[in-house]
Amino acid sequence: MAEEDDARIRILQSLRGKICEAKNLGPVSGPNRQRDLCTFCTISLDQEEVFRTKVFDKSVSPFYGEDFYFEIPRPFQCLSFYVYAKSVFQRELPVGKVSIRKDDLCKYSGKEHWFSLHPVDPNSEVQGKVHLEMRLNELITETGQIGQHLVVRIIECQGLPLISGQNCDPYATVSLVGPARSDQRKTKVKKKTSNPQFEETFFFEVTRSSSYAKKSHFQVEEEDIEKLELKVDLWNNENLAQDVFLGETRVPVKVLRDDHIHKAWYLLQPKGNGSKSKSDDLGSLRLRLTYIEDTVLPSACYTPLCNLLLKSPDVKPISASAAHILGDICRERYEAVLPTVRLLLHHNRFVPFVSAVAALELENTQEANTIFRGNSLATRCIDDMMKIVGKNYLAVTLKPVIDEICESNKTCEIDPNKLKEGDNVEVNKENLQGYVQKVFSSITQSSSSCPPLMCDVFRSLRHLACKRFPGDPHVQYSAVSSFVFLRFFAVAVLSPHTFQLRSHHPDPEISRTLTLISKTIQTLGSWGSLSKKLSSFKETYMYDFFKSFQEDKCIEKVKKFLDEISSNVSKESSGLEDAVVLKEGEVQKRAQGRKRLGKRNFKKRWLRVTNRELSYHKHKGKEALCIINVKNIKAVEKLDESAFNRKNMFQVVHSEKPLYVQAGNCVEASEWLEVLGQVSRCNEGRLSTFHPSNYTSGAWQCCKSPSNNEPGCKPCTTTVLANLQLDIDCDRETERIFSLLSSNDTKLQNMEDACASMAVYQGPQREQEDYSKFTIQEPKETFQTLKQLRNIMEELQRQHNIRNDTTAQYGSLDNPIVGKTS
Repeated sequence: MAEEDDARIRILQSLRGKICEAKNLGPVSGPNRQRDLCTFCTISLDQEEVFRTKVFDKSVSPFYGEDFYFEIPRPFQCLSFYVYAKSVFQRELPVGKVSIRKDDLCKYSGKEHWFSLHPVDPNSEVQGKVHLEMRLNELITETGQIGQHLVVRIIECQGLPLISGQNCDPYATVSLVGPARSDQRKTKVKKKTSNPQFEETFFFEVTRSSSYAKKSHFQVEEEDIEKLELKVDLWNNENLAQDVFLGETRVPVKVLRDDHIHKAWYLLQPKGNGSKSKSDDLGSLRLRLTYIEDTVLPSACYTPLCNLLLKSPDVKPISASAAHILGDICRERYEAVLPTVRLLLHHNRFVPFVSAVAALELENTQEANTIFRGNSLATRCIDDMMKIVGKNYLAVTLKPVIDEICESNKTCEIDPNKLKEGDNVEVNKENLQGYVQKVFSSITQSSSSCPPLMCDVFRSLRHLACKRFPGDPHVQYSAVSSFVFLRFFAVAVLSPHTFQLRSHHPDPEISRTLTLISKTIQTLGSWGSLSKKLSSFKETYMYDFFKSFQEDKCIEKVKKFLDEISSNVSKESSGLEDAVVLKEGEVQKRAQGRKRLGKRNFKKRWLRVTNRELSYHKHKGKEALCIINVKNIKAVEKLDESAFNRKNMFQVVHSEKPLYVQAGNCVEASEWLEVLGQVSRCNEGRLSTFHPSNYTSGAWQCCKSPSNNEPGCKPCTTTVLANLQLDIDCDRETERIFSLLSSNDTKLQNMEDACASMAVYQGPQREQEDYSKFTIQEPKETFQTLKQLRNIMEELQRQHNIRNDTTAQYGSLDNPIVGKTS
C-alpha cells in the first residue's frame, strides 16, 4: 500500500460534527404521536448506516447532544440523518430525514444549522451506479424494408445497497418511453451481489429523423425521437414479497444525435414522482457538520514543507519559525494547530517546539497566578498533544470510575434550587463525595501510567515557570496543574464521550453529576491557592461541599502527584504495559472450520481488541470464547465480497485457521482493519502475501490454487505508521497545513508587509491594526521564513494544478453522469 501511495493521489475524507437537538417533531405513521414515543437518530452514507445515537426519552423536542467523528473509506453521493421513533412494540418508525448531497456539504461546514425534516419515502432511498451502452442501428428486415433499432447493452452496476444487511438479488428493467409508446425488457436476476455483471443486450425498433448521423436515403415516417428516452430501473428480487426499488436513470435518445455509440456510467436516482408531504409538519433537526476532503499527493511533493516545519524548534527566535507563523495567522481557528502538533509528534520534535513557544509566552506573562490561563499557541498545542498521547492514559485512569458513575445512576444534586421532590441533600452529598474521592484517588495514584511524552512536557513547563518567577514557590505546580487537571482530567470527566470514555452523551442527570465532580476536581487540582479557590466559588453549596475535603490531605496528594509526573526522577513501573481496550463492538463472525456456505455459519459475536489480545465473546461482558494473542497475528486484510456474498468483511490470519469477520458498515470495517493492523504491525512472521477470498471446494476461490497451504496471491497491505499511540499520516497532515496556509494567503502577505516595514523603518514602531495581530520579534528572520513558505506553496499548488487537469471524464466510473429523474 505504501508503494502505491507514493505513486498516486489519495482522496481521504472525514466527517466530524454533532447531532444537537430536534424541534417540534411531527407524527409518525399510524395513530401514535411523537410525544408518546422515544426517539433516536442515525447517520447514513447513501443507504448504509454508520452511526446511531442512543434512544432518548419521550419528547417532541429532544436534546441529543451526540458528537461523532469517522473517516469515510469509500465514495458516496449523499449524507443522510434519520430520526426514528421506538413504538411500544420496539418497532423503529421513521419520523423524517435530512439528506445532503456530498457536493453541498461545504455550504454547512463548521457551523450549526437547522434543517427541516423530510418524509422517508422508500422510492427515494437509492444508491449506486449503472454502466450502459446505446447505439442506433439500421437493419434490413425479413420483408426487405429498412428498419431502425435502438440497441441497449446493460453492462453492470456498482454499489447497490444492502437489503436487510445482506447483498441484494438485483435485476434491471429497460424501457423505451415516448409520447405514444412504452416497451420494456428485463435482465436476469443476479444472486447475492451489490456489483452485478449483467452483460445483456436489448433491441427496440424505432425510426430516426433525418437530423441524425448516418442518414438513410429511405423516406420514413419520422417518430418524434427527440421525446424518446431510455429508462433503466434496478430492483431487488424478493421472490414471495413485493420487489424493492433500488434506483433508476433516464437517458434521452437524442444523445445519439452526435455520437453513433453512447457508453457511460450513470448515477441511480430516486423516483421523482413519489408523494411529498409538507416537511414543516415533521419538525427540524439542528446539526453541526465539518466535512473535510484531503487530496493527498505523493510523499515527495510534501518534503520541502515538512522539512521547513520540522526545523521550527531550532529557529531563533521561535516566532520566526514556520510552525509559529502558521499558529499566528490561524489563531482564530482552534483546529488549525492540530496538524502541526501531529506532524511534530510523529518526528519527535514536539517537546523542543512547545518549550520554545511556552518560554515566549512566559516572557509576556506578568503575574504568576495567570500562568498558561489564556488560549495561546502554547496552550492549544499542549491541549492537542494531551488528547492524542493521553488517550489510553485516560482510559486506564478514569474509564472504570466513569462507567460506575454512569451505570449506578445515583442522585448527586446538592443545589437546593435543583432538588427534586423527595431528594435528600445529605444522601446526595454523600454520593457525590464518594464519587469525587474515587476520581481524585484514581488521578493522584496514576503517575506511573502517565505517558513519558506528557511527563517531558510537564517537566519543561515546570522548569520554565520556576525560571520566570523564581520567588514564587507555588508556580512550579500551577504550571503543570493548569494543564493536567484543568485542561485534561476535569474536561474528560465533564465530557467522557468526547474522549471515547463513553460511547454516547450522558443523560441530563448524569451530566449534572459529572459537572459537579469536574468542578471539584478542578479546585482540588489547583495547587498553591486553595483558600482563595474556596472563596472563588459563586455557589454557596459548592463552598460548603468542598470544605469537607480540606482535612483529607488533598494538597499533599496533589503535590506528590505533580512532582511524580514532572520531576527528573524516573517513575516506578511494574514492567507490564496496562491492557487497554483499543476497540470493541458487535460483528458477524463465520464459524471456524465450516465447509458449507450459508447464513447459519455466521453468528453475532462481541469482538474486542486490546494492546495484548484479540478475543470474541457471545455477548458483551461474557467470558471469551476465543483469545488470540496479538503477537500471533500474521495479517489483517479485506476479504472480497464474492467470498461469502457479504460486504464489509475482513480476515485475521493467525497461527490457526483465518478468522473471518463481517463489520456492521464500511466505517466499522475500516476502523477494525486500521486498529488490528497497527497493533500487529511489528509482529515477527507477518505475511507478505494473502488470499483475498476463501478456500472451498478444494481450491482458493481467488487464484484457483488447489493447495490449502499455497502462499497468498496478493501483496499484503503495508502498515507504515510509527506507533499505535500516534496514528499519524504525515502526508495528510502536511496537505492540511498547506490548505490552511493557502486559505490565509492574505494574512501571510500582510505579515510580509509588516516585516518589510519594520525592517526598513527604524523609528518608533507604529501600531497598525494588521501588524499588531502578528508576533514579529526579528523582522528579517520572519521575512525569510515567509519567502520560503511562499515558494514552497507555489510549487505545491503547481503540483495540484497538474493533477487537477487529469480529472476523470464525465460519464466514467469515477465521474458518473447524474441522469434525469421521473
